[in-house]
Amino acid sequence: MRKTLTTLLLFCITTMFFTPADAKQTKSNKEKQQEQNRIEYLNVSWWNRYNDPILADYMTELYEKNHDLKIAALKVKEGEKMVRISLANELPQVSFDGNLGRTMRSSNQQFGSLIIPSYAQWGYQFPFTASYEIDIWGENRIKTKSVEKQLEIIKQEERASYIALTSAFASTYFNLVKTDKLLQIQDDIVKTQEEIAQKTRKKYENGLCSINEVLAEEKLLTVQKEIQNSLEHSQTVLTNQLRVYLSDNDKKIDRINCEELQIPQNLPLKISSTVVENRPDYIQAENYIKKVGYDVRIARKEFLPKFVIYGQLGLNAYQWSRLFNSYSQLANAGIMPSFDLFSGGRKMAILKLRKYQYEEAMHNYKKTILTSVQEINDSTAQLKTDEKNYKECEERLKLENQKYILMAHKNEIGAASNLEVLYNKEQQLLTQRDEVAAKINYLISTIGLYKAVGGKDLYTIENI
Repeated sequence: MRKTLTTLLLFCITTMFFTPADAKQTKSNKEKQQEQNRIEYLNVSWWNRYNDPILADYMTELYEKNHDLKIAALKVKEGEKMVRISLANELPQVSFDGNLGRTMRSSNQQFGSLIIPSYAQWGYQFPFTASYEIDIWGENRIKTKSVEKQLEIIKQEERASYIALTSAFASTYFNLVKTDKLLQIQDDIVKTQEEIAQKTRKKYENGLCSINEVLAEEKLLTVQKEIQNSLEHSQTVLTNQLRVYLSDNDKKIDRINCEELQIPQNLPLKISSTVVENRPDYIQAENYIKKVGYDVRIARKEFLPKFVIYGQLGLNAYQWSRLFNSYSQLANAGIMPSFDLFSGGRKMAILKLRKYQYEEAMHNYKKTILTSVQEINDSTAQLKTDEKNYKECEERLKLENQKYILMAHKNEIGAASNLEVLYNKEQQLLTQRDEVAAKINYLISTIGLYKAVGGKDLYTIENI
């Protein structure tokens, strides 16, 4: 028995000392893999397709500085420690429970006719205590598998954070580029409208028009100035938002000119529904079903008995001088069965709860598939619409440019007034404003589709 117990303790101590070293090596490999995963989540190759090096640099800076991404990474580390805790529960437990104390007994202790006189003595106990729950039913292993599935869910949450944040940042960045250009056009519109209002007033002073025409042009001028003020406000707000993403409230936000932005061409307009399998929410729902399935199995195994091997090996003496004598050795071992005869229906309630959660997880999984397909279809439809609108705006701008050139030519030969030229110029600027908005909306719709397919490069997706 003593030999068996010694072997058990040596096994437990060996496990205790060597497991952390192995875990340390595994941790290093995991950190490298996690770093590689996060670089893939960032998907810089996709953002390079917009031919904007400033945006690509911002994505790298976002990866390094954004607090939400750091929080998501820490949650993954927390999940790994939860797996480690669960794995530790599968291993033997070894503890040292020393005891050093003085016992003082009075003379009222009696064994039959034998009375023990008053005495006082020291007691020294230095045992190693080992225990190990025999996982006959595999319950502890299943618990670890359940926690591992929870970790996979957390990893997909981190991936979803990368997709959402990079998409939101890029959309905000493009909106800022749009606002810059719109503000530039709006300045020209305000100047043109001011000139129109001045020339209209001169016509009125010369008796060539009514006061109503003057008031109408001045009213329109105030409207254009209001639009100008709103654009300036939007420019400030968007700049502040980008600074928060980059965790620097004093950072100067550089951006590309709107004319230099390139729209990705030949994007897929018909996407297979199987692409939903790449979405983080789909993978999360799938892993959650597996996790709850493990939880159901754990709840069932709670009805079965448990068996714990326990033992102690150490020294027990009443004098220091005899502490290391052979008869001072302490050893005991045994198997402790455990079975709950009555728990007030708690275990059955937990089992039913897990079953309900499993059924709920199945419905959530099916709903996730439906909503994922809907989001992809909606994003594809939005992309088609914005593409058509952008092309129509381009065509309308060409027509307005031609009208403006013709009116300027008529003015040169004396067939049109300066005021008519200004009207055409203003109309051309308004159309240009619409064209810029349509272009950026088209760009942002490509980001929406990228997000809908789960952060996957759209050029790697096959058309159905």
